Amino acid sequence: MKAFIQDFSLSAAVAGFIATVISYAGPLVIIFQAAETAHLSREVLSSWVWAISIGSAVLGIGLSLRYRVPVIIAWSAPGSALLVALLPGISMPEAVGAYLVSSLIIFLVGVSGAFDRIIGKLPAAIAAAMLAGILFSFGTGLFVSLQGKPLLVLAMFATYLVCKRVMPRYAVLMVLLVGCSLAFVGGDLRLDALVIGFATPVWITPTFSLSATLNIALPLVMVALTGQFVPGMAVLRASGYSTPAGPIIASSALGSALLAPFGCHGLNLAAITAAICTGREAHENPGKRYVAGVVGGLFYLVLGIFGATLVSLFSAFPRELIAALAGLALFAAIAGALAGAMAVPKDREAALVTFLTTASGMSLLGLSAAFWGLIFGMVTHVLLNARRPVPRSEAAAAEALQPVDQ
Repeated sequence: MKAFIQDFSLSAAVAGFIATVISYAGPLVIIFQAAETAHLSREVLSSWVWAISIGSAVLGIGLSLRYRVPVIIAWSAPGSALLVALLPGISMPEAVGAYLVSSLIIFLVGVSGAFDRIIGKLPAAIAAAMLAGILFSFGTGLFVSLQGKPLLVLAMFATYLVCKRVMPRYAVLMVLLVGCSLAFVGGDLRLDALVIGFATPVWITPTFSLSATLNIALPLVMVALTGQFVPGMAVLRASGYSTPAGPIIASSALGSALLAPFGCHGLNLAAITAAICTGREAHENPGKRYVAGVVGGLFYLVLGIFGATLVSLFSAFPRELIAALAGLALFAAIAGALAGAMAVPKDREAALVTFLTTASGMSLLGLSAAFWGLIFGMVTHVLLNARRPVPRSEAAAAEALQPVDQ
């Protein structure tokens, strides 16, 4: 504790605060959309928010202090997006069972040290294409929401573009502020829905089914490893930190499993918000930037305790504001996923098949589009890139042309 006080700086504390606020400004919106489509009660939603907030807080504080590195843990935004389409067709106990299965798989990857080997085997283009397909509907949802409240959504879109030019780090936060201000002035905020209250954890007894495992657990594992831990570790490495990936992955998975019965769908290493805490803006000395991770965790803790207040706050927003905010918050993720999907020429067809299948929202044999997108993409990759056998006559001719050693 004494070392933390000595290393404390205002710049690092501000970086941790901003990272936490941005986490709630964008990715949390997607959880509210998932809960709305699944018709979850406010009590279950409040428990969900409590679980992901407390998990992010405890893991972020613990890992940052343990490794003296700004480790930012957050819930999986792409994983939340996946649940928007799947939760309506799967009961919450089945979903919790799938969360436990995905956490167990990720935990085994972390403790076995197989992270780098697994990532090396999976074509990056296919993983990126699946992520882009999952997020695609959120991007289009931004423009669909123009039909309901064109002035509000256009103002938010314009704010995003301007802020991306002059202060890109705070673009989503400014979009939230502008959207809330316009909604308040226009009388679109339902102030009667606001309450001040603490979150109350709700226990959900898990049940296990093959359908939920294939539809939710496996895509969650793929999204966590490729869409969260890979860029998250890349951010740490780019900032000069050599922290091992295994303990962070295993700890995140263990925390996710413990909190799954309360609604937590997955805790991962953050990437975008982590960059705020690992850069020079947090502190000139890399050895003192871990303070940002600890402070960010403390803010997660406070906001998680007041989960019921957060739920009521987002419930007061008009639906178009939520849709526009979610779409704009995921713009960078969609762009990065599409770029990664098309980056390797020989994998473009496989990536395209994966993207189109996943984005279609189709369902076959009770299995989701994300699952089939991964399967169809891998099959396409194998068929198009497998080495063709050389006919015996051609091989003999090629051998005859080889120079003979004298």
